[in-house]
Amino acid sequence: MTQPSLTLSSTVERWPIAGSFGISRGVKTEAVVVVAELADGKARGRGECVPYLRYGETVESVTAQIEGLRPQIEAGLDRRTLQSAMPPGAARNALDCAFWDLEAKRSGRPVHELAGIATPAALTTAFTISLAAPADMAKAAANAASRALLKIKLGADGDPDRIAAVRNAAPKATLIVDANEGWTEGNLGSNLAACAQAGVVLIEQPLPAGKDEALARIERTIPVCADESMHDRASLPALAGKYEAVNIKLDKTGGLTEALATAAEAERKKFTIMVGCMVATSLAMAPAVLLAQTARFVDLDGPLLLSKDRPGGMRYQGSLVYPPAAALWG
Repeated sequence: MTQPSLTLSSTVERWPIAGSFGISRGVKTEAVVVVAELADGKARGRGECVPYLRYGETVESVTAQIEGLRPQIEAGLDRRTLQSAMPPGAARNALDCAFWDLEAKRSGRPVHELAGIATPAALTTAFTISLAAPADMAKAAANAASRALLKIKLGADGDPDRIAAVRNAAPKATLIVDANEGWTEGNLGSNLAACAQAGVVLIEQPLPAGKDEALARIERTIPVCADESMHDRASLPALAGKYEAVNIKLDKTGGLTEALATAAEAERKKFTIMVGCMVATSLAMAPAVLLAQTARFVDLDGPLLLSKDRPGGMRYQGSLVYPPAAALWG
């Protein structure tokens, strides 16, 4: 049966962050997202992405990529042909997730069923402590000390003091650290020792992507997770010997379709799976919750970092994030 032709729209949205969000590359006070919507007159599907300058993306470039595909979408391009029509990245993520949502709305079947995923359950998500002075990070950690899993943003001089401050403020929480490429070979040893002393269970991207060969030479007791070094299936071969885990994000893989394939391939290669996100609303988290069902680590706290989420957003209760309602996505 031939499906009705589609119309495409894209919208830029700005969502204030509660306070600020700091990592090694800087501080931001709002999440700027692009939402793609596909509609056929009866059903509509939406997908949200976050353009990321680290990967050469801007709001303007991502919007132009989405709009540039309008003729092909209106001529019948679908989710499967999208994969070769556009490179991985934020723009394809928005469109891929919009196609999944549209397929679910058209068929009356949830995305997890269409994708062959078991009925999703609530997951324990990390909560991020932004990079700041040790005293400020300790205060933030104390306020979040009841959460099961905290992710500490690092990547500046004095990180051992930050690690110790957070651990003292949240003695019972499981800790992940994320240096966002901010460490060097020179301070790698001291920072790893501080992580070990604090009982950190995972270290994300300590060294810059492409300049991380030292990870293959050092002895360590804590697994290291590739983030900026990890995009999609094509990234995996180069990670062996340097990383034990991979952080899969839909904005990097270019959508749920490739993310599912990447996770399957990573598991075959014996990598531990983490599913992460950019700071965004529940519309961006919804497909990632499906991907994260079999992940060892889940970092989908984007909406918790905002001043407010979009209406009808996902349910968060303590450290748990629940699967999305169909009205939101999927």
